[in-house]
Amino acid sequence: MSEPTSQPGAEQQALQAACAEQLKALFPALFTGAPKPVKLRIQADIQERAPGQFSKQQLSAFLRRHTGSTAYLNAVIKSTHRFDLDGKEAGEITAEHKQVARDELSRRRAKHQERQVQEEAAQRQRFELLRAFETTTLTRANFCALKGLAEDQLDGLLAQAREEAKAWAARPRPADGGRGGAPGERRGGPGADRRGPRQGRPDDRRSGRGASGKGGGQGRPQGGRPAPARPESARAQPAEAPREAAAPVDAAAQAPATDVGQGEA
Repeated sequence: MSEPTSQPGAEQQALQAACAEQLKALFPALFTGAPKPVKLRIQADIQERAPGQFSKQQLSAFLRRHTGSTAYLNAVIKSTHRFDLDGKEAGEITAEHKQVARDELSRRRAKHQERQVQEEAAQRQRFELLRAFETTTLTRANFCALKGLAEDQLDGLLAQAREEAKAWAARPRPADGGRGGAPGERRGGPGADRRGPRQGRPDDRRSGRGASGKGGGQGRPQGGRPAPARPESARAQPAEAPREAAAPVDAAAQAPATDVGQGEA
């Protein structure tokens, strides 16, 4: 008495697969290989070239599925012409039809991204539930009451979280050797610093140069304190002989090279 609810869908898929194979055999120039944009009103051409072999319902279901695939929509965007049953050009593709294909692909991408975000959020919640359950001191009943769960739901969620954690741990490590985060977390973990290393600076205190980059100990030291005053006795002593003026130092040439860290894009 009971019939599987998936039976009609399975039968429909089998009919469409048989229709596709038959069309490939009859019109290989159009229906084999990568999808090609089909000529407008191609269904009438098929009925004329292969009378009685396909019902209208069969062709409508097949063409709706065929022309709605992502590969076919990309072909519409990239191609300039449509093709007939013999694989010959049969009219240009209008800009309006190309835009319809772009809009549909954009809608699908947005829907896929939204679904992916929801799945990652649900996975993160299951992982946090598992971590809380393994560290709690509450009884099972009190833990379920705290989390707002029925006790018969807990085991299934915990088992799913353990399987997801196991699969996550078995994934290949990133190329940079990072460990990655927990299931559902972004790479590097929450709050990871993505700015990269800070730019290094020359150690002016070690070299004895001031901020101006001139040699001879002139200028203010790196620490920002003024240079100590010379003793009065040293000021009173006459200079023995005029010294040559120190040659200016090219700070750009003398400063050590530093790597500027760039954060992750």
